[in-house]
Amino acid sequence: MFEKITYHGWSHCYRLSSDEVELIVTGDVGPRVIHCGFIGDVNEFGTFEEHLGKSGGTEWRMYGGHRLWHAPEDAVRTYYPDNEPVRVVEEGGTLRAIQPPETTTGIQKEIALTFKAANQIEVRHYLRNVGLWPVELAPWALSVMAPGGIGIVPQPRPTSTGGLLPNRTVALWPYTDMADTRFHWGSQFILLRQDEQAQTPVKIGLSARESWIAYLHRDHLFLKTVEYVEGATYPDLGCSLEMYTNNRMLELETLGPLRMVNPQETIEHVEHWFLFRGVKVEGEDEDAIAEAVLPLVAAAKNI
Repeated sequence: MFEKITYHGWSHCYRLSSDEVELIVTGDVGPRVIHCGFIGDVNEFGTFEEHLGKSGGTEWRMYGGHRLWHAPEDAVRTYYPDNEPVRVVEEGGTLRAIQPPETTTGIQKEIALTFKAANQIEVRHYLRNVGLWPVELAPWALSVMAPGGIGIVPQPRPTSTGGLLPNRTVALWPYTDMADTRFHWGSQFILLRQDEQAQTPVKIGLSARESWIAYLHRDHLFLKTVEYVEGATYPDLGCSLEMYTNNRMLELETLGPLRMVNPQETIEHVEHWFLFRGVKVEGEDEDAIAEAVLPLVAAAKNI
């Protein structure tokens, strides 16, 4: 179902839903998916009350929800404010939110959402170079999750190289302390707990060939899958998955390979979102997480 609604002070928002899950996209700013959740239940995405309903201006606002950037991160290029209206259209069950080209970069962003099943959404991200010169970048999709949950990324399975060559990269940001108690460095997963009492942010990135990342909040699991391109060059020391958290939220981030994008060329980055409920895990026990989560991951990847 597709309908125009108001949402937290924005008068031009659009709701796309299945029988179980609803998405809300803003038309006043963006492109942003500001709400994702089971119908009649909580928003799985985190939002920032002080920014909801606002538009216009030159300052970059967090807003929350799901957004599209291009990597690598740069203090000027990355924080181009998405404060202006976007064009939202519905075509054959797909909702498309299309941003005007960024005046400083010549890049135009688009997010396209399609329900593939009651709890599965295909999310296509597009970066178009409408400028006059080639630009090297990578698509970067970021989901701000509601506070109080645990981010999950998989450790890679053993390879057949006999253990002589490394099989993963873990990147750390300058402000990340590996001794931070929000981390659980496990044998099957790396877990990152969102803590509203935390004093400092942390961020990690991985070259994750398992190609999924998840957030466990109460008994709901938000799962993202994405294709990993073997042999491609990824940004941030080779990262395809990243997690960032501070005292207000946790971000699940996926990245595509770095590409030289020529004028009038468009590149695409596809995520598949899955939302499950009744996923009961006590604490940060890896075996319990594996028993509860891995069958859902396997089922999602086989769809």
